[in-house]
Amino acid sequence: MKGVELYRQVRHAVRIEGLSRREAARRFGLDPRTEAKMLAFSVPPGYRRSLPPARPKLGPFIGIIDQILEAV
Repeated sequence: MKGVELYRQVRHAVRIEGLSRREAARRFGLDPRTEAKMLAFSVPPGYRRSLPPARPKLGPFIGIIDQILEAV
């Protein structure tokens, strides 16, 4: 993941200095799609799960585990 400082540098170069998006990507060694995301978000968005993690082995026992934990 890219750091916040790199985000700031890229955004400053494009928005304040007037550097083209292509030149900013080249200067910072970024893929143009990564650079476009940096301009779209002010801070790194982080990882977002699209679905909750699958728990096929624990699934049938979650109710029993919850009962045990509440009893303790």
